[in-house]
Amino acid sequence: MWRAVVVLFQLWALARPDAAAVAPQDCSLECIRQGRPACEYCRVTREDIKQALGLNSIRSFGSCIPWPCLELLGDEDPQICQHYVHAPIDVKIEFLNEPNPKSDTAVVSWKPSPYGITFLRGFQVSVQALGSFTFSCQLFLFHRNVSLSPSDTQTLYKSDPFTGLSLGSQYAVTVMALPVPEQWEKFYQTKFFSTRSCAEKNGLDQCKQDWYPKHVEVQQEGSVITVTFNLAPPSLGIRSYFCLCYASGMKKYTDVEPDLSVNKTHHCLQLTGLREGVTYSCEIGANEIDAVRKTFNFHVLPTQKDPPPSEDASDPASLAMVVPLCLVVVFILGLSLAALIRLKSKTHRKNLEIKPEVIRLQEENETKEEVMSLPRARLTPPRLLICYSSCDEPCHVNAVVHLAAFIQQHMATQVCLDLWDSLSIAEEGSMAWHCRQIRDSDFILVMCSQGFGTRRDPVEPGNNEEDDEEEEAAGLRSHSHISEAVVRLIGEEVGRTKARGRDLSRYMAAVFEYSEEMDIPTELRLVSHYKLTRDLPLLFSHLHGMALHRPGSYLKINHITEEGFASVPAGAALQRAIHEAGMVMRAKRPSD
Repeated sequence: MWRAVVVLFQLWALARPDAAAVAPQDCSLECIRQGRPACEYCRVTREDIKQALGLNSIRSFGSCIPWPCLELLGDEDPQICQHYVHAPIDVKIEFLNEPNPKSDTAVVSWKPSPYGITFLRGFQVSVQALGSFTFSCQLFLFHRNVSLSPSDTQTLYKSDPFTGLSLGSQYAVTVMALPVPEQWEKFYQTKFFSTRSCAEKNGLDQCKQDWYPKHVEVQQEGSVITVTFNLAPPSLGIRSYFCLCYASGMKKYTDVEPDLSVNKTHHCLQLTGLREGVTYSCEIGANEIDAVRKTFNFHVLPTQKDPPPSEDASDPASLAMVVPLCLVVVFILGLSLAALIRLKSKTHRKNLEIKPEVIRLQEENETKEEVMSLPRARLTPPRLLICYSSCDEPCHVNAVVHLAAFIQQHMATQVCLDLWDSLSIAEEGSMAWHCRQIRDSDFILVMCSQGFGTRRDPVEPGNNEEDDEEEEAAGLRSHSHISEAVVRLIGEEVGRTKARGRDLSRYMAAVFEYSEEMDIPTELRLVSHYKLTRDLPLLFSHLHGMALHRPGSYLKINHITEEGFASVPAGAALQRAIHEAGMVMRAKRPSD
């Protein structure tokens, strides 16, 4: 009987509408320990942790590492560490309106899982920017005497606002349930999200980088093409534009500097020297870095040329005599020319001993050239593990992070990077994490650099806590001693694969433009190696197993060519990171 009552109670709890969202409260750790009703759902600040646990624990909080067994609440109840608390569910992101036009603010909400909810004592929420080392953490605890029931699974809990998020960027939010058990389990939930673009938040007319001409009209007068487009608002300060047209392998670039004293809203651009009967594909936009471009197409119509007037046009008799005579002369010349061409063609074919069918087949093949586009949707994107040397300057690691972000966004590939999975590394350990990724990944890319040939001296222990705190905030300490062991492990895998006569295409090595081929370790010389960003199309072809060229067609890859990868924000950031790292690495190389 009591089982039926419990089942009915749980069904009622699940069927009732969601309760109001619970926002964090300001309360002290003493209030939480005493279990006062006023301390139901409390935020814990860095100052609270500093007072309760001392300075050494601040670094753990800043690195978003969870504490096992409710260390903040003491050890009054040691048995609580033996219970399992499942990961939160229904993690959602909500953006708030704020006056700052250059950043975004987000609030994370979630619901607790019914499994182990009786032993739930709080949550920890962290947000990490993909492509950088930026972390932001928040800790929330219930009071000591709380005991949640299955009906509380419908309660919606919220975090404090995460401010200062870059517009148009990708982030990963992780919500974990506390206490963390001694035997680590899947106690957290991770979700990726993108912040709003400047245009989505502030409107297109308020964003210099996102602005583009919305209205473009094309008119033809004779052989001249007139393009009319709307100008940017004066508040954006855009004074220069460009127009780039493509056709038959040729490019036509035109700089545009409108005279705002004549018209501040629209401008007419005249394009000359275009071929008749050709379709052009054009882009027009502001002459700014990473500016969005408006694409349009037009076809140049052939112009009709009137024949020159004849002096004897008024004499019908003379015209009637001249026209037949001209036709006879043209006919005779045409027959003579055709016979001469046919005779030369037969003589040439006979000398070369080439059959006419072969020539005709070649001519047909030349006219069937087409562009082969890669399908946008793919059910299982390849999984790529990127390894690198952490013994180099931080600027090199920054370039590797931006490369990983570009590959994941624009090369249809799932990237695994240790800097993006700090929780799993804390759970498994660095070498165990790398071993698992090497086993599970479809491809392994080693970004070789000068650091693979050097060893970093161990750091002597000191009392400079500010330097330690800054180094951990950058997220570099946990990655400083594994690169040499990882590359040796990969080298052993390559050696065994080669000895067994198996395919080595799973392994790749690459260097940035500021590195040299000699930076590739000896054990990786057997695998394919690339120089980035020059070989981005080849890397894409390797990852997806598609030939860049084949008879009669070629692979068209958007935003991956050496000239076009910087046209997207992630590519421009990668280009800038490689340039900055190159300046530092080239200055360092001669002194070694």
